[in-house]
Amino acid sequence: MLTSALAFAGVAALINVTPGLDTLLVLRTSVSHGRNAGLAASLGILAGCLVWGFATAVGLTALLTASRVAYDTLRVAGAAYLVWLGASALWRSRRAAASETEPEQAAPAPRGRWAAFRAGVGTNLLNPKAGVFYMSLIPQFTPDGASVFTATLVFTAIDIVELALWYWVVSGAASALSERIRRPAFRRRMEQVSGVAFFGFAANLLAEGGRKTA
Repeated sequence: MLTSALAFAGVAALINVTPGLDTLLVLRTSVSHGRNAGLAASLGILAGCLVWGFATAVGLTALLTASRVAYDTLRVAGAAYLVWLGASALWRSRRAAASETEPEQAAPAPRGRWAAFRAGVGTNLLNPKAGVFYMSLIPQFTPDGASVFTATLVFTAIDIVELALWYWVVSGAASALSERIRRPAFRRRMEQVSGVAFFGFAANLLAEGGRKTA
């Protein structure tokens, strides 16, 4: 079990540090709203991973591949949520640009940690690829004769610890960069880039359905 756990930790680490939707959310939230908000978004993502891990342990994630309707429903809902996040980011960048020409207006209030946490949970749980990741990767490292339930929870815990460390580094670096570059144009540009990226992730989720039917 120890050998399998170490092997899983190495593979999971490589996957976790690969830029993706969750890392983008933590990065963008930390730059735009501060490190506390970025960490709150990270906790939301980790909560989603915990749910996916438990669902895998009890066999629920198998429904995503067994039921096309379930997968497509979650996929379309996730794409719609990403479109909403992208549109919100672009709208905030537009408001920020307007405020730059109206200095007498007060700066908008920072985003609450609870809102950031909800965003993290939403982006993770509404992404069926997260469930497929756990269902497809963990069984490859489960030792013969080991309890599937126990092994899945152990591997999920390893993945969550690695993600927590990674997001702690990302949020700290992004927040420090934002503090050093205090120009409003920098944060506005970050919102614009994030908005376009969210649209891209949404399009990718929708295209996933087309590839499955092809």
